[in-house]
Amino acid sequence: MFLLLSKVLDLLLAPLTWALLLWLAGGLLRRRARLSRGLSVLGAGVLYAFSTEPVAMGLMRATEAGAVNRFQPGVTYDAVIVLGGGLDPAATERAGVPEYNAAAERVLRGFELLREGRARQVLISGGSLDPRPEAVVEAEVLSRQLQQWGIPAERIVQEGRSRNTRENALESARIIEARGWKSLLLVTSAAHMPRAAGCFAAVGLRPDTLPVDVRASNSPLRRMSWLPRAGALNVSTDALRELAGRVVYRLRGWTVE
Repeated sequence: MFLLLSKVLDLLLAPLTWALLLWLAGGLLRRRARLSRGLSVLGAGVLYAFSTEPVAMGLMRATEAGAVNRFQPGVTYDAVIVLGGGLDPAATERAGVPEYNAAAERVLRGFELLREGRARQVLISGGSLDPRPEAVVEAEVLSRQLQQWGIPAERIVQEGRSRNTRENALESARIIEARGWKSLLLVTSAAHMPRAAGCFAAVGLRPDTLPVDVRASNSPLRRMSWLPRAGALNVSTDALRELAGRVVYRLRGWTVE
């Protein structure tokens, strides 16, 4: 039920959804001309604002602000924990080969750490929301990818049951305890890191953290373009969803500081 509600919440948190709802309300209230025009103009304003680079980058900077890099170059970790979310399951199923989204740095950084000897093993945590038996399971796909890149299978541990960040932490904790790993490094996107680290802390784990997939620019906001862009709208939407996810997780007690 929570997974279904989270998908509905994702939809409601999109500025495009807000604009469409405002335009729909404006259309339904055509008999009240002033209110109808106001709602329509407000919808256009919402869509424009969140489609601009200064607003999008401002939101993403706020979202990534809590991502702290605690990677220790001199340490050889027992395991690096790579959280799923970088794979495009639908495209992967269609293509028959791994297809990635904007968070592909997660698995790439995990691979680099293994190749450089910074970690003895990798724990790939990521399942599927698709209930079909033939559905793509991210942990399995990424495991095969790492092996194709030359990482021995014995250095790769899969966790393919988790469907969200809370389950990433719960399922990973069981594996970590069973294997007796002590020194751990958590790798995920910078925007996702505060919530992910909080979830691991909630189950009694405080790994070092290495945020990747940094999306916020350091350019001054005043120098950014105010022309609307679909890419900026996407960044705004991702930031809003992550910020809302933190609130929901905190209210449910799934994450701690």
